[in-house]
Amino acid sequence: MKIFENFENVYGANHYDRQRVMVTKAEGCWLTDIEGKRYLDCLAAYSAVNQGHNHPYIKKYVMDTLDSNKGSVVSNVVYNELSGEFLRKLSLMVPILSPNIPSYTNKVLLKNGGTESVETAIKAMRHFGWQKGIPDGKQEIIVFDNNFHGRMITIVSFSSSEKYREGFGPTTPGFIRVRYSDLSAVERSINKYTCGILVEPMQGEGGMQIPKEGFLRGLRKIATENELMLVFDEIQVGLGRTGKMFAFEHEGVVPDGLILGKAISGGLIPMSAFITDDITMNSIFTPGKDGSTYGGYPLACAAGIAALTVIEEENLPQKSAEQGAKLLDTLKIMTKDLDCVKEVRGKGLFIGIEVKDGKAMEYCNKLLDQGVFTNDSHGHTIRISPPLIINDQELHFLTSALRRVLI
Repeated sequence: MKIFENFENVYGANHYDRQRVMVTKAEGCWLTDIEGKRYLDCLAAYSAVNQGHNHPYIKKYVMDTLDSNKGSVVSNVVYNELSGEFLRKLSLMVPILSPNIPSYTNKVLLKNGGTESVETAIKAMRHFGWQKGIPDGKQEIIVFDNNFHGRMITIVSFSSSEKYREGFGPTTPGFIRVRYSDLSAVERSINKYTCGILVEPMQGEGGMQIPKEGFLRGLRKIATENELMLVFDEIQVGLGRTGKMFAFEHEGVVPDGLILGKAISGGLIPMSAFITDDITMNSIFTPGKDGSTYGGYPLACAAGIAALTVIEEENLPQKSAEQGAKLLDTLKIMTKDLDCVKEVRGKGLFIGIEVKDGKAMEYCNKLLDQGVFTNDSHGHTIRISPPLIINDQELHFLTSALRRVLI
């Protein structure tokens, strides 16, 4: 391992505090290191592999696409059958984002990674505000404390994490940050320049936070009454992770815009999407207003077609709901009287164990020794988010390891 580790340290940017494991193989819910030790993956690349690592159907679909010479990037000024098929599949999977006008169609703008699609959503909200009369350059978007939407300059400008912003100024104006899950704070922040609300329906990097019941419904009401564009960032919590296909379905609402990524292509090829109704999309992103060389290129779309097929045909949202309920119940019983645990919370297989001493990474390192790979969230919470295909035997392996580390 030493020589490869040295290559990483010498030739790569040290922008991650890496755990000392050299992974050489990933399959299903398991990672294998260079020495042959196996680890149960309970991070799932922050939900990028909801379908499991190297899912055979997705892998074969991608390989067949390459073998047929259909996967190469081509200019976005021509049509492509794989792109069209994927766009249709994703558009129809998402609830209509203009439910009061059933004839509307969802439209999708594809990019390479989640951060790009968040930036696209910000452009859409600002343009929406400009169209309704806000002077260009004055538009404001309401965001939330402990958010995580990526690390590009505009996005870190409204992060509440100082380390994401420090030294990268000047920061981008136009954002009002309020307390998460606080509807009254949202209402107080609205003014004549407000054009939209950007929110994670559940916060992953912010500490595996589940908002108060009614928060999303309240945001929907506020946005509608004030003519604001409501956008949900479901890059980490969408596509089955929380026990529903989309996290917003837990409250029976739909946003005006939706951001997806990670599991959208099964962990094999980077891809993300911004989705809104056709009237909004067509009025904002006219030819020349946006573009991406690799955004939605054929091979990525092939992975996307297969990834969404697996989610649907294997009913992964339901599996997440069932396995997540079992795991959450077990963890709550296990930790009920433990001095080190403050709270266990979650939906589906999106679960956090908050520890009282705020040193969650120390527990994660101990879990690694037990053959379980996970990470901390916001410093104080152990993140438990395995692939949605995790079985009962693997759940038992996980809970046994947690019992040894926590008790």
